[in-house]
Amino acid sequence: MSSNKPVDMHAVQVFVAVAEEGSMSGAAARMGISQSGVSQIVRQLEDELGVVLVNRTTRPLALTPFGIALRNRGAILSEEIANLKAQVVEAGRGIKPDLRVGLVDSFAATCGSVFTKRLLGKVSQLSIRTGLSPQQGEALLRRDLDLIVTSDALMDANDVVRYRLFSETYLVITPRDMHKSVRTVDDIRALANALPIVRFNRKSQVGMQIERYLRRIEVRMPNRLELDNADALTSMVAEGIGWAVTSPMCLLQGAAYAGQVATHVVDKLGLERSLYLVARRDEYSAFFEDACDTAREVIETSFLPRLKALGRDIEQLIIVGDRNSHE
Repeated sequence: MSSNKPVDMHAVQVFVAVAEEGSMSGAAARMGISQSGVSQIVRQLEDELGVVLVNRTTRPLALTPFGIALRNRGAILSEEIANLKAQVVEAGRGIKPDLRVGLVDSFAATCGSVFTKRLLGKVSQLSIRTGLSPQQGEALLRRDLDLIVTSDALMDANDVVRYRLFSETYLVITPRDMHKSVRTVDDIRALANALPIVRFNRKSQVGMQIERYLRRIEVRMPNRLELDNADALTSMVAEGIGWAVTSPMCLLQGAAYAGQVATHVVDKLGLERSLYLVARRDEYSAFFEDACDTAREVIETSFLPRLKALGRDIEQLIIVGDRNSHE
């Protein structure tokens, strides 16, 4: 390779994708180019560097020592390039960014359409991905997403900024024909002895949080039924299968069945969750502030009125974050 010829950074980014995905096909899907294109780019990069980067005789694909060195340094350079793009867009202010947003399922189902509609006027291209909070957090940290709404505040992550949208206290739901009220922790223990519990997926942030709480109050029940989403969980309770611990937003997610369950606000329950807007620090800073205002407006003008329409004063379990809720 000529000492005066710069390395093609796009080729480096393609190679890093190959290294991280473990295959040419995986890198092709990630980079949006053909598999033959990926293979050609990697060979050209090897020719320019004068080294072999990939051992093509093994399955799965393996890196040579030269490839490992380039992957390690190239990943850092790729991240710096991504930061550079964000900083340039930020400096221009008038240029609307392409944005990849992750929404936790409960927010996506209850507020996602309104939030998306308002974001569309602020960006040139918008990609929305929904799923569980742990998945969204991982995607943000590996730069697959730019902004997430999540119940996982990523407190252990460096270089992220978060804004608390709201906090909500959990409640208990039971079949509508069960007339006994559930007002205390002792009532929950009695309920656990009378009816089976319907659980959230224990790999979800909500599911893990509820399980920890039930263990803390010494409510231990067999795992007979576990569900991935809140509308299915509410429908199971409405059918009389059991009872559940849920949140106001999750109850609204199952609004079609909410009128068919009894709701119980437990005194001094001590169980709540917060939803956050999270992004990487110093990327699209002005847009992040705008997104915080947009999300807060959606909570106040769309989410809370629909929650109030369910009746039973459930909206009183919500505390909206103030303008200085950055953490």
